[in-house]
Amino acid sequence: MAAGPVPLLERRLLFVTGKGGVGKTSVASAIALLAAQRGLRTLVCEVDAKGNLADFFGVGPLKFQPTEVREHLFAMAMDTEESLKEYLRLQLKVPILAKIGPLASTFDFVANAAPGVKEILTVGKLTYEVRERNYDLVVVDASASGHVVGQLASPVAIGELVNAGLVRSQTDWMIELLTDPATTGVVLATAPEEMPVTETLELIGRLQDETEIDVAAVVVNRVLPELFGRDEEAIFDSLRAEGASAALSAAVGTGADEVLDAADLAVGLRRSRAVHLARLRDGLPAGLPVLYLPYLFTRSHGVRATSLIAASLGEELGY
Repeated sequence: MAAGPVPLLERRLLFVTGKGGVGKTSVASAIALLAAQRGLRTLVCEVDAKGNLADFFGVGPLKFQPTEVREHLFAMAMDTEESLKEYLRLQLKVPILAKIGPLASTFDFVANAAPGVKEILTVGKLTYEVRERNYDLVVVDASASGHVVGQLASPVAIGELVNAGLVRSQTDWMIELLTDPATTGVVLATAPEEMPVTETLELIGRLQDETEIDVAAVVVNRVLPELFGRDEEAIFDSLRAEGASAALSAAVGTGADEVLDAADLAVGLRRSRAVHLARLRDGLPAGLPVLYLPYLFTRSHGVRATSLIAASLGEELGY
């Protein structure tokens, strides 16, 4: 961890990860949109080929070539074969000819035989964009928590296999950039539930033990609002008392009991999740920023939801 937390949008490379289903892509797209709204030229990249980042901005399928989806905001989907082509063209000055097909096949064989090759092409592309200052901020909708450590550690793993030469020189600058807490950070998306909290705490431990990459923040998604306090609960209890329930139904009509049941459910869900939030806060390293995003009662994760989450994130960050 850095000596003092670096403000989230002052970093230049953010990897957003978390247990599947907690809203990792929601958080990544919201961070990217908020940064763009604040005038930062921003790139958001989807790593998972099965992801749906495009839906969050209401655009068609994303490609390796970045697409401008909003003012100051560009989005792309990672493609390791295209990343290899770009690497050969930019770093090794190898022209892209028709013969790239056999080369790509050879690469695919090597990549499957040597873990870390595809990962380093992913990380290398993103760190290259940062090094060349093509964007003020690069936000990565990274792999889920079970795979992200290997992805982030790939430059070190490759560097340890190759002690000298071109490959080693290429990994050295990546490692320097990734381990600079003023530049790079990991954002962990989670939810106030037992398994996501457990995985978040475990992942922080792994990141600290197996990498030197700074944890920038934990974003707790889907936090239920506190609709009712203790005083309101006492009123609900009194309305359920013998005689009061019948009087209430007579006064307001049918459905009064269902409203009270819904109020009880809201209170119960809030309290059950509060336990997990407390465990999360107790288990986190001191000083690590924790941001809270509200539960959105929407059926789809479209443009409107992304805008609402970005606005809530901005409030949490004090913008």
